[in-house]
Amino acid sequence: MAAQFVEQLVEDPFGRMQKVAVNIGESPLAWLHARGHVSQRHYVAGDLLRADWERAGLGARVTMRWDAAPSQKGSGLKADPTHAQLSARERLDGALRAAGPGLADILWRVVCAGEGLIAAEKALGWPSRAGKLVLTLALDRVAGWYRVK
Repeated sequence: MAAQFVEQLVEDPFGRMQKVAVNIGESPLAWLHARGHVSQRHYVAGDLLRADWERAGLGARVTMRWDAAPSQKGSGLKADPTHAQLSARERLDGALRAAGPGLADILWRVVCAGEGLIAAEKALGWPSRAGKLVLTLALDRVAGWYRVK
C-alpha cells in the first residue's frame, strides 16, 4: 500500500506555522521510531499497548455496531464484551498501571489516542521536549510489563 500524504499546517517550536506533508497512515509512535527517537523495544511495547487498546474496543467508533443488537426493542441493554476484549482490557490496565500515574498520561495520548508529541505536551501543560523523555520512560516500564526484550 502506498503512503498517502496530506499537507497540514503545524506550529514549530518557535511558534511559526509551517506547511508539512504528513503520512496519514503513520502513527506518532511509528514516526518517532522511524526517526530514531524511540528504540525498537519501546516501539514494540507501544504497539502492543495500542493493539490492546483497539482489541478492548475503547477507541471512538465511527460506524454503528451491527453485531450486538439489544434483545428487546428500546431496552437499552448492552452486549456483553467478549473474552478477548476483557483480556485486552486487563492487559491495557496492567500496562498503564506499570507505567505509573505521571507517565501514563503521555503514553495514552501518543500511543492510544494517536496524538502528536507536541500536541500532547501542550495539552498536559508541559515544556517543549519534555514529552519525549517522559514517553520513553513510560515505554520502558511498559516494555518490562509486556516482557519485551
